[in-house]
Amino acid sequence: MIDTDVLLTWGATYKKLIPEEIIFKEGATCNFYYQLVEGSVRWVNINDEGKEFIQTIVDPGECFGELPLFDDSPFAATAIANSNALIIRLHKSTFLQLIKEHPEIHFAFTRLMSERLRYKFMILKELAYNDPQHRISALLNYFKESHRNICPTCFQLQLTRQQIADMTGLRVETVIRTMRHMHETGEVIIKKGKVYCCDSCADDMTEIIKKG
Repeated sequence: MIDTDVLLTWGATYKKLIPEEIIFKEGATCNFYYQLVEGSVRWVNINDEGKEFIQTIVDPGECFGELPLFDDSPFAATAIANSNALIIRLHKSTFLQLIKEHPEIHFAFTRLMSERLRYKFMILKELAYNDPQHRISALLNYFKESHRNICPTCFQLQLTRQQIADMTGLRVETVIRTMRHMHETGEVIIKKGKVYCCDSCADDMTEIIKKG
């Protein structure tokens, strides 16, 4: 999102994370701008029973937890490291001065927040459907169009069935059963437990996946 050299020049610092380490909790006060350098982070809401609803999976180079930087409200979700990860963080007051002096960065944030808001509209619309296949198909189509969570060279889905369940509000057993049916109908390809999300017209890539 922001060049790390620029962040370091403004006084940002690195922090290493271990798997399942909490970066910040929903409802906490925001003091920093956060950006992922290495690894993976999930941004979730957790209900009283401890079940997670994944808002998004953060990829290296992306920021997360940015809403309180602009509206001074608490964090709207909890950020947790999925794996060993490295983040870079910049104090909130310094970040706000940075974007004042660099309008191109401010414009990039406006675009990012618009994209994330559009994603939320899509998810809310699809959650209104009771059909699990409709929910999962809509999510996978979004990933293909936005080039997120799918390998650009082999089309492999880079999310677990549990993560798909936590994104769609479905039970993981339902996700497994539904994706197996999607494989049978040709909507996805499952080989050795891995899911590949090919366009139906991509026959050459489909053959490559089938041959391993």
